[in-house]
This record gives sequence, structure tokens and C-alpha cells, in this order.
Amino acid sequence: MKTLITASLMAIASLGAVSVQAAGNHAGHAMAAPAAASAEMQMVDGQVKKVDKAAGKVTLSHGPLTNLNMPAMTMVFKVSNAAWLDQMKSGDKIRFMADTVKGAITVVHFEPTK
Repeated sequence: MKTLITASLMAIASLGAVSVQAAGNHAGHAMAAPAAASAEMQMVDGQVKKVDKAAGKVTLSHGPLTNLNMPAMTMVFKVSNAAWLDQMKSGDKIRFMADTVKGAITVVHFEPTK
């Protein structure tokens, strides 16, 4: 019985690793981030406070980020595509998705709003 339980747990663990690995193979594509996003990740309203092109970061005032268990606040984010910083300026309103990428909280998708 103990052997059956151990074998079952190992099979379940290896299936999880395969699905995580498969999802990671697509993360490099520009449009793959929203599709690979978790079910909890949603677009969040934000306002650009500062753009730091040299550092590849943007300061945003934003609503709650439920996927990261963060309340509404103002904070600095990395961006997954540095070219996005050319499309942002202080005072702009945007909608965005953020996630943890290589240990840093990062904007993985954004859309300007009117």
C-alpha cells in the first residue's frame, strides 16, 4: 500500500512539473504572457507616476493586484518589454497585468486607456 501511494504521488508531481515546464517554454513570446497568465491575473487600472527608461522601470499607482496578494498602492515595476516605456509618460492612465518574473514584480502586459 505504501508503495502504491508513493508511486501515485510521484506521478502527480511529475505531471505538475511537465505542465509548468510547458508553460515556461512560451514565456519568451511577446503575446504569450496574457495567455499563460494564471486564472487569478486580471487587468488592473493604474496611473503612471514616473518612467525610468535607463533602469527599465515604471512607477505606477494601481488598484489591488489579487494574483500577488497586494493592496492598492504606488510602487516601482520592471517591464517585460523596455519598448513599452516609450509609450508611457507621467500622468498616463493604463490597464496592466503584473506578475513575478525572475524574482521581480514585473508588468507583463499593458494597454493605454483614454
